[in-house]
Amino acid sequence: MLEKTPSDRPDAAQRPEADTVGPHAVPLTLRVNGMTHTLSITPETTLAQALREQLDLTGTKIACDRGACSACTVWLDGAPVCSCMVLALEVGAREVTTIEGLTDREALHPVQAAFIEHDAIQCGFCTPGLIMSCVALLKRTPHPSEHEIRAAISGHLCRCGTYPHVLSAVLAAARTEEA
Repeated sequence: MLEKTPSDRPDAAQRPEADTVGPHAVPLTLRVNGMTHTLSITPETTLAQALREQLDLTGTKIACDRGACSACTVWLDGAPVCSCMVLALEVGAREVTTIEGLTDREALHPVQAAFIEHDAIQCGFCTPGLIMSCVALLKRTPHPSEHEIRAAISGHLCRCGTYPHVLSAVLAAARTEEA
């Protein structure tokens, strides 16, 4: 094994400047649900934490905090992601949509209404993430099969076991969107 001698190591003056931030709070602009927000966050802040703690968008749930349950699912430019696995600083100019952004505050989204109608909500902790993934599926595939719905929710953990009700709700919402 070769050891580096002091002459082999670049000193601080020779190192290229890196775009580093932190460890202190830094300003961040996020576009969430069509609105622009300026925050002050530390570099290790996840998108889920920023949404809940700084923007008071508590529909995004943090359960496992390691991307294993999908309760924290939001959209980045329309694609579902686990917000506990995305650093807020990584979002950049992308649009974030949370469960609060699905409605116009006048009426529930058809998938939300179908979840209620088909009893797909038990304790409700996993519900926002499930709904975000199901709405994204219907945007991509307006008439999904059961197999496609199962694939879309495969990363979601529901301790209450409402999966059959979720399937029924999504199929009903797809029919509602047709009408």
